[in-house]
Amino acid sequence: MAARRDVEGRNGLGVPGTAALLAELDLARRQAPDQSTSTLRRLRRVMSRALSDTSREAVLALAEALVARDGAADRFLGYELVAAHPASMSKLTLAEVNRLGRGLSDWVGVDCFACYVTGPAWRTGRLSDATIERWVRSKDRWWRRAGVVSTVPLNARARGATGETTRTLRMAAVALDDRDPMVVKALSWAFRELAKRDPSAVRAFLAAHGDALAPLVRREVANKLDTGLKQPRRRST
Repeated sequence: MAARRDVEGRNGLGVPGTAALLAELDLARRQAPDQSTSTLRRLRRVMSRALSDTSREAVLALAEALVARDGAADRFLGYELVAAHPASMSKLTLAEVNRLGRGLSDWVGVDCFACYVTGPAWRTGRLSDATIERWVRSKDRWWRRAGVVSTVPLNARARGATGETTRTLRMAAVALDDRDPMVVKALSWAFRELAKRDPSAVRAFLAAHGDALAPLVRREVANKLDTGLKQPRRRST
C-alpha cells in the first residue's frame, strides 16, 4: 500500500490528501479476504508503515475522517493509526482528542478510543488527571466509560505500562456510585487490570468501599483476586 500524500482531497481541517488516503484504505479493505480484527490490524500496520514519515496533521486528519464516517471498524482503524504514529501521539492536544471522540455511542468505539488514544496520552502527560476526572463525572455515559477505561493503559503490561495505582483508584472513587451498566463493567475491568499490578491496593479499596460498589464489580474483582479469573471455571461433575 503506497500512501499518496499529494493527491487532491481535503477534510474539514484543510489537510491535503485525506480523501485519497481514505479511498486507498477502503480499497485495501474491500480486497481483504475477511473483515476480522486480525485482518484489519494487518492492513492498519501496512498503512502505518506507509505513513511513518507523514505529518501528524495528515494522520490525524485521516483518523478524524474515519471517526466522522463512523462505519464498521472505522474508529478502530482511526484510533490505531494515531496510536501507531509517534509524531501524532507525542504532541496530541486536548482539542484533537475531543475531535477524535466526537459521536462516541457504543462500548467498542469507546474502548478503542480509551485504550489506544486517551489512556496512553494520559500516561505520558498529554492529558491531565483533571480532564479524565471531568469525563468520569460527565452526564454522557460514553465519556464516563472512556474516563474509566483510560485507566487500563496505565496498568496493562501489554501496552507498556508500569502501573499507576493512585491515578486508577482516584478515578475509581469518582465512579464508585455510578450504576450505568457500561460504567460498571468498565470499573470492573479497571480494577481487574490493576489487580495484576497491585492486588493489595485493590483488596484495601474493596475492604474500604466494597459496600458502595455495584455487586458485579465486587464479584468479578474478588474472583480475579482469588482465582486470577473474572469468572471461575465451573467444575465438571
